[in-house]
Amino acid sequence: MSTDDTTDTAAASSTESKCGTSSTDTSSESDCGAASDSSSASNCGASASDGEKEVGATVEDFEGDPGRLLAVGLGPGEPEGMTARAKAALADAEHIVGYTTYIDLLPDDITDDADDIYSTPMCGEVSRTEEAIDRALAGNDVAIVGSGDPNVYALAGLALEILESKGGTASAVDFEVVPGVPAAQSCGARLGAPLVNDTVSVSLSDHLTPMEDIESRLHAVAGEGFTIAIYNPWSRKRRENFQRCCEILLEHRDPETPVGIVHGASREDEATRITDLGTLPELGEEDIVDMTTTIVVGNEETYVWDGRMVTPRGYETKYDY
Repeated sequence: MSTDDTTDTAAASSTESKCGTSSTDTSSESDCGAASDSSSASNCGASASDGEKEVGATVEDFEGDPGRLLAVGLGPGEPEGMTARAKAALADAEHIVGYTTYIDLLPDDITDDADDIYSTPMCGEVSRTEEAIDRALAGNDVAIVGSGDPNVYALAGLALEILESKGGTASAVDFEVVPGVPAAQSCGARLGAPLVNDTVSVSLSDHLTPMEDIESRLHAVAGEGFTIAIYNPWSRKRRENFQRCCEILLEHRDPETPVGIVHGASREDEATRITDLGTLPELGEEDIVDMTTTIVVGNEETYVWDGRMVTPRGYETKYDY
């Protein structure tokens, strides 16, 4: 699906009430209680006018039986990377809600069959999650989508939190998480076999987690024998986060520690590189490292063989081969 197609679809959905009635003011709240257009939300999903975090509607505001709410993981992005269960769930969904970039990744046959598509730009997590919940409470079968897996730096937990704050229950909307392939796994597959032993994921996004807490976590895991998968490593507003991460890793790991970098796994602009920890800091300004990149930092036993990262599982200590 082209960007133009997505823009047209999203624009069309913003001119209709999310409960099926007409709404001509796209900057106002939808009839289901959530912001109906990105112009009414801040970059982080709250109201631009007053920063209000209260939910716009509760379960008492809806009549009739609720529909279903599914949190669906799309995996790395290519249709072939979606699970059969995810495809089936999206095919059955009447409404699909998600970040615009993720909506763009959906196959045309899925978006064409949906009754409505609703998308918001980056950082509209709260508004679009509430929109998905309100649509479900209004009686629709709704899928809120995200890349990777809904339980890995994603919206499954937020959906349950907002649903609870509205006075609802997960059982009432038959809430279900449809898992997808997390970024660490899809990127690890591109690099060889770097994740076959203990692995910890760390996100460098300080949108929700203070950087001092991220630093503390990095110190803790880098000082242990974990392979580390780093999400959201670099953006123009977070240059210092990436550099600080590299500094902390180098305090605990040898500069020759293998590092794998995968940008846009399974997407058109995919790029892969294997380097070492000592070289990593200078790559922060290169195109290969951005918010769609996952970086895998090996442990002390990880090595590179035939252009692939290998982290031994420990079989060599018990078996002869």
